[in-house]
Amino acid sequence: MGSTGERFVRAVVARDIPGLRGVLADPVDFQALTPGRHWQASSGAEVAGEIILGRWFGAGDDIVELCSMQAGRVADREHLAYRLRVRRSGRDYLVEQQAYYDADGPRIAWLRILCSGYQPVMDEFAADVAADQG
Repeated sequence: MGSTGERFVRAVVARDIPGLRGVLADPVDFQALTPGRHWQASSGAEVAGEIILGRWFGAGDDIVELCSMQAGRVADREHLAYRLRVRRSGRDYLVEQQAYYDADGPRIAWLRILCSGYQPVMDEFAADVAADQG
C-alpha cells in the first residue's frame, strides 16, 4: 500500500478526492507555495477538493503520468518529491512538488508543499533542434 505520503501522491494522480481526503487528517495544518500564491487551509476537504484537485489540477487538467516519486526523511519529518506530467489545453507540462509532512497514524496532520509550477514540455523535434543549436 505504501507510506502515507505515497498514498497521498497516488490519490492526487488518480484525481481521487475521497482517497485524498482519507489520507489527510481533519483538521490538517496545510501551507503551500506555488509560483503565484501562498496557500493555507485547515480542512482536509478544502485541501483535497478545493485546492489540490480544484485549483492546482482542475477539471480541465489531465494528470497523464507520475514521472517520479522519491520518499525520505529529514530527521523526524517525512519528505516526498514527485514529478507529474500534466496535459492542459492540449499542451504537456511537468509539475514538480516537494512535500514535507508529519503523519498522525495513517493520516497527514501537518503538510508543507513547494511547487515548481507548470513547466512546458518540449516535443522531441523542438528538443532535437535546441540540442543542435546548443
